[in-house]
Amino acid sequence: MSLTALYDVAAPAKLNLFLHIVGRRADGYHLLQSVFVLIDWADTLHFELRRDGRLARHDLTAALPADDLCLRAARALQAASGTSLGADISIDKQVPWGAGMGGGSSDAASTLLALNRLWQLDWPREKLMALGLTLGADVPFFLANSGKGSAWVEGIGEKLTPLELPAQWLAVVKPAASIETRGIFLSPLLVRNTEAAIVAGFLEDGGMQSLLEGFGRNDLQPPAESQCSEVAQAARLLEARFGNSRMTGSGSAVFSRAGVDDLPTATMPTDLPSGWVGRMCRSLVQHPLQGWCAD
Repeated sequence: MSLTALYDVAAPAKLNLFLHIVGRRADGYHLLQSVFVLIDWADTLHFELRRDGRLARHDLTAALPADDLCLRAARALQAASGTSLGADISIDKQVPWGAGMGGGSSDAASTLLALNRLWQLDWPREKLMALGLTLGADVPFFLANSGKGSAWVEGIGEKLTPLELPAQWLAVVKPAASIETRGIFLSPLLVRNTEAAIVAGFLEDGGMQSLLEGFGRNDLQPPAESQCSEVAQAARLLEARFGNSRMTGSGSAVFSRAGVDDLPTATMPTDLPSGWVGRMCRSLVQHPLQGWCAD
């Protein structure tokens, strides 16, 4: 039986528990090590089949750029598969832009998974991940079939080792300001030679517990704070409330670890400055679309 629509498709955000820049390739791309965790702050997408081949996006909340990653993902899958089908794609955007939380990459990944189903292409996950990497370095993480909501990430973001971390509370604050990623990577304050960890040895040597206790740092945070005072302000605010804070990715969002028990160790601040958004999030032990394509 052919599908005509898929509604309420989740596209969860991610946080970088740490982010180390360990080198640089000859082509200028930076090599990283990080641990990504999925969280329950998510966008919601709806897909309706079109038989005229047209791809159209409809913004249900925030207005998105005319050619966002979601549309680019749909076009890439349409071209690579040779299908004559199209889709109306509606997006309820909740994950803030410019946050370093992978919202656009997650939208792209969920679009690939949904259209693979809607168009009945039956592409295996590995093939979708290869296409996803052409769209952005974070996209493969959101497509990976780890059965877990976390991964050790290396290379430029394409080398993934699944991790099984317990669900944890993570308080997230996104200031009003956003940061230009290019400016961070050009900053003289950016450390590009953090010593690389060996994932197998790290995990065998108590590394999983150290991840829950704040292992590492975000090498992008010092240049980000030098360019955007709101990042430092958000970090201080969360540090005062939870005893720890760290920027995620290359955006302006900052998070705090808030425990693994039934309740977080403290409540979210309610007096955020105008234009800021914050949420107490729970990490996910697996992607909501787990099992949506064959391995």
